[in-house]
Amino acid sequence: SEAGLEQSFNSLHAQREACEAYIKSQAHEGWKLRPTQYDDGGISGGTMERPALQQLIKDIKSDLIDVVVVYKVDRLSRSLADFARMVELFEKQNVSFVSVTQHFNTSSSMGRLTLNVLLSFAQFEREVTGERIRDKIAASKKKGMWMGGRVPLGYDVIDKQMIPNESEAKTIEHIYQRDRALGCVRRLKGELDAEGYVSKVQKNGDGGKSFSRGALYNLLRNPIYIGKVSHKGQVYPGQHQPILDLELWNQVQEQLERNRSRAKQRSAAKSPSLLAGLLFDSNGHPMSPTHTTKGQKRYRYYVSQAVLKFEKGEGGSVLRVPATNIETVVM
Repeated sequence: SEAGLEQSFNSLHAQREACEAYIKSQAHEGWKLRPTQYDDGGISGGTMERPALQQLIKDIKSDLIDVVVVYKVDRLSRSLADFARMVELFEKQNVSFVSVTQHFNTSSSMGRLTLNVLLSFAQFEREVTGERIRDKIAASKKKGMWMGGRVPLGYDVIDKQMIPNESEAKTIEHIYQRDRALGCVRRLKGELDAEGYVSKVQKNGDGGKSFSRGALYNLLRNPIYIGKVSHKGQVYPGQHQPILDLELWNQVQEQLERNRSRAKQRSAAKSPSLLAGLLFDSNGHPMSPTHTTKGQKRYRYYVSQAVLKFEKGEGGSVLRVPATNIETVVM
């Protein structure tokens, strides 16, 4: 949890002080505190993908550390499997492990059993907490409540309630109307980019960028704009005010479904694009299958997404490849 991290003295500081005091008490053993603080505030102990933990492992492998001191065992990890891997690393590098508030010695079989019992409860506690939070979110969404996350374009959050933002609501209505008129998300993206429309700027500074096609698909399918809340495929009446009328929403959904059906039919054609999703230009842009028809003959190509997104200048050295030629080479 990130709760309390902004305070001048929080639980991380208290735990650090307890560890520092313990290290000072071992000065007669030659213990010396490293200045590096391996704190990962706000990141779950159920994962090893924590920057400070990765730095600790790196320093252990560089022989900079002899003893790892923690306030409690679950501060290092709340996963038995992850902790087993770390203990293996400690043993390989001849590093000792000490918990300030839980006294045990991992050099004995009883100490290792105690450690495993403590870790089993730490993992159990994390999993139960996760289940409880997921159940709470599901129950709240069934009541139509907004449960946090990225604030959608068109709304502001005031006192944990979603309130329509007047100027952004007009942007949402414009996007839906233009999609209905153009009939194609690719054309819609090109038009929005040309007119300078960007995504909502979040509190952390994210956003404010041109819409990707994926973001536009999500925006056009989001039932939040007709006053509803979705959760795991189910839609519930929301407690917020809708921005769009139901007729416009339904017309856009029908159009998206028609386009999706056509795309499915194309993918099931006699000449499927064998390298779809596997081919990239020299600048890393995916090369998507496309075709042209002259008379009765159909010509297939792979075209860089830079071209399809009207960003030809950012494309690689080759922007278009005849599909039959490249597929023959690969086969």
